[in-house]
Amino acid sequence: MTDTPLKLFNSLTREIETFTPVHPGEARVYSCGPTVYNYPHIGNMRAYVFADVLGRTLSWKGYDLTHIINITDVGHLTDDADEGEDKMEKMAAEKAQSIWDIAKHYTEAYWADVKALNIRQPAKWSVATDYIDEMIEFAKGIADKHCYELDSGLYFDVSTIQDYGKLARAVTEEGEGRIDTVEGKRNAADFAIWRKTPAGEKRQMEWDSPWGKGAPGWHLECSVMGGKLLGFPFDIHTGGIDHREIHHPNEIAQNQAHCCTNGLDVAENSGARIWMHNNFLVERSGKMSKSAGEFLRLQLLIDKGYHPLAYRMMCLQAHYRSELEFSWEGLGAALTRLKRIVMQVERLKDEIAGDPSHQKFAPMREKFAAAVSDDLNTSIALVALEEALAVKKVDGGVKRAVIEDMDRVLGLDLFSLTREDLRIRPVSAEITETEIEAELVRRKEARVLKDFAASDAIRETLAVKGVEVMDGDPLGWEWKLG
Repeated sequence: MTDTPLKLFNSLTREIETFTPVHPGEARVYSCGPTVYNYPHIGNMRAYVFADVLGRTLSWKGYDLTHIINITDVGHLTDDADEGEDKMEKMAAEKAQSIWDIAKHYTEAYWADVKALNIRQPAKWSVATDYIDEMIEFAKGIADKHCYELDSGLYFDVSTIQDYGKLARAVTEEGEGRIDTVEGKRNAADFAIWRKTPAGEKRQMEWDSPWGKGAPGWHLECSVMGGKLLGFPFDIHTGGIDHREIHHPNEIAQNQAHCCTNGLDVAENSGARIWMHNNFLVERSGKMSKSAGEFLRLQLLIDKGYHPLAYRMMCLQAHYRSELEFSWEGLGAALTRLKRIVMQVERLKDEIAGDPSHQKFAPMREKFAAAVSDDLNTSIALVALEEALAVKKVDGGVKRAVIEDMDRVLGLDLFSLTREDLRIRPVSAEITETEIEAELVRRKEARVLKDFAASDAIRETLAVKGVEVMDGDPLGWEWKLG
């Protein structure tokens, strides 16, 4: 725990603010989770690394954390601006599978990525279809004052609340008007609370409601689950920066209507005291888009031989609000940095953790606390950790305690990782690690005997099989698979 005040950037006010919990000693956080119609790409997963660091920081500072992440299994259309078909229904039709099976498969795939990236489990995974009754009640409660009905469903009239679109800084109708042009809508930005099943059609997911058989709008889900599980107002709402433009302004509008609050000059009227958004992960070839077919999944990184925590390291090296460019070279550099840290940590694994308040580590601990308290500046926090590892002539148990404490926030799992875990080994490799190690033993023996011809021959044989022998590597790695 640290007494350094936690300062966070509030997207709603566009200011850095000192975190003051709604409920003393508690921190209640809601993060927009995935729509489980496809595998998450690594850009999606950046949002959850960010939310995890936020949650870890709050816990590290002594707050009793309640973190909710939702699973959207209904209602999200193929365009985030409420256009097109339901993503879940569309994928189920393409795969000729039950929509429930689609949701189960991709939810489990997402959870596998969460585990691989050492993201902590939230207090609850809230699944949208578990809250349909609550969504209908929520909609009934705001319908008379804030909604109107069309043939296609129940729509929210954004002119009925104050400061609509303030989160996105919309200044023209077009700014928040990227919504489907449904005939009869009063305002371009009005959005569906409930979507009626079109006449003559039947959806796999549909429910009876006062407005006809159908399904909830995507935006309604988060308002309902956030309010029910955390209570309005709660402390922090997180999501990707793409949500800042449409999804979250619509969610805020619903929260204002439900809570009968006024304008957004008071942040709590939005439903949350602070709104936080991570920036995009960009990849210049365009493979960050799921519409491209083959896209960058965490599993692809793993299949190419990279440990998933190298990607977590890559995320930590940049501020969450800055755009981060993905490249294989950048991932390799993050892996190398992680290797260096792990090699130093390995020397501490047999030590019994001591008192981390040793004076020698005070500058690093203060630097670390200041960094994470400054809107989660993990890039500087990593430097503080490396500086702590470099301290000489100090009790190993004390150093272990310091590094363990820092890793509680960074989540790199440093005392479980080994340097062997971090070797690059693609799944396509045709040689096993046991075979590689046996050949390297033979090569070492040949070099001891100064039989350099045999040594070189073994090296060449390994190279043909994709194994690069890394003689003289400053990290001490003996090989990697290419």
